[in-house]
Amino acid sequence: MATVHLLSDEEASAEALAVFADIRATRGTEHVNNFWRALAHDPALLRATWERLKAVMRPGALDPLTKEMVYLAVSVANGCEYCIHSHTAAARAKGMSETQLGELLAVIAMASQTNALATALQVPVDEAFAAEKSG
Repeated sequence: MATVHLLSDEEASAEALAVFADIRATRGTEHVNNFWRALAHDPALLRATWERLKAVMRPGALDPLTKEMVYLAVSVANGCEYCIHSHTAAARAKGMSETQLGELLAVIAMASQTNALATALQVPVDEAFAAEKSG
């Protein structure tokens, strides 16, 4: 159950409705996700989050499917049930196959395990892997 009431179109402010209209136009659907309806209580936060999401998720050096799969991986790592479902659906809509989903989940599980082991063992970073090399 949500910690805030999900605002319907009838309950949302004019500023929130303008964002909802942009969501509908951008996505080509009449549906406005519950996430946006929860954020509508703070129209400035709603707009800022939507604008940032559009900028980050637009096509660029990474294709839209790859971006959705990365978003899904982070959502799994963070344990966000809502985002796992939302971005699994979005990735499928962008062409992710069940085989790709299975491989993605295997990579997430492997990374989680090796991350935990490296953290527990406090393994120092190899100089060859350091993001910033001295010298």
